[in-house]
Amino acid sequence: MLHRIVASVFAFVLALALTGVVTTASADEPVTVRLKWFNQAQFAGFYVAKEKGYYTSAGLDVDIQAGGPDFPAVQMVAGGNEQFGVTGADQILIARSKGVPVVALAAIFRRNPFVLFSLAKSGIKAPTDYVGKNIGVKIGGNEELIYRAVIAKAAVDKSKLNEVPVKFDISPLLAGTIDVWPGYLINEVLAAREKGFEVNVVSPTDYGIDLYADTLFTTEKMLAVTATLKGWADAVAAPDQAAQFTLKYGAKLTYDHEFAMMKASLPLLQPDAKPLGWMDAANWGAMQKLLVDAGFQKTPVDVSKAFTVEFIK
Repeated sequence: MLHRIVASVFAFVLALALTGVVTTASADEPVTVRLKWFNQAQFAGFYVAKEKGYYTSAGLDVDIQAGGPDFPAVQMVAGGNEQFGVTGADQILIARSKGVPVVALAAIFRRNPFVLFSLAKSGIKAPTDYVGKNIGVKIGGNEELIYRAVIAKAAVDKSKLNEVPVKFDISPLLAGTIDVWPGYLINEVLAAREKGFEVNVVSPTDYGIDLYADTLFTTEKMLAVTATLKGWADAVAAPDQAAQFTLKYGAKLTYDHEFAMMKASLPLLQPDAKPLGWMDAANWGAMQKLLVDAGFQKTPVDVSKAFTVEFIK
């Protein structure tokens, strides 16, 4: 049984699916949410919850903080000064294997938006076409894990691939120096198309690789949270409004791109009839096996303690 501290009950509005019950926290209780990445429509549900006053109605003063390489969510929340974060589900398991007591509350993106893609003019359509090509690899994260799992499932000899470490700017792909890019269906793929480039996309789910992506989490000592989960449900119902709200959180954001990101996110947020944010033990178990087999996670953990669906209705 996961440890609870009843004295610190919060009515945290996670923004996923309407439960119809709000448990009010103490007035203006400060809560910080550390995002996985920079502000963009990928996190629209949180912005919707804040802009529509759902957090305020729950008695919370919520501070949404951008993440990124300099602000890793797991470390920020585990440090104790921040209460909630968003990260890849694999990072929850890796952290717990190192003794960090983080717990997933909801899988925002139940279908991972990570894909491998190439320019259509290259003729590269499948992993078997990667042989002899320059393959961009984002080293060290779940992007690398998923990429290597796809290559293994497709029975491609990795010794015949020219792997090149890349970061986030897709210019090398557009310039032709990189043939295959590791990116996101809801971001880099859209960016390439917005620049006039048609692309071919390889989806890891076609190869049986389906890791939860953006996952809302907290620490075990913060599990006395009651969620009403409304913001993401509203974002799904009105993606145009969610994109408008998103613009308030980044000076360089554009409506067309954020709206396109929202539309591309919808089938990934709720790929089936299960509630928004739902998580299955089988998926967590399969993810851990993938992590351990690939050497990303050294020690297996009890996955039943790594997540809870108690607050998802």
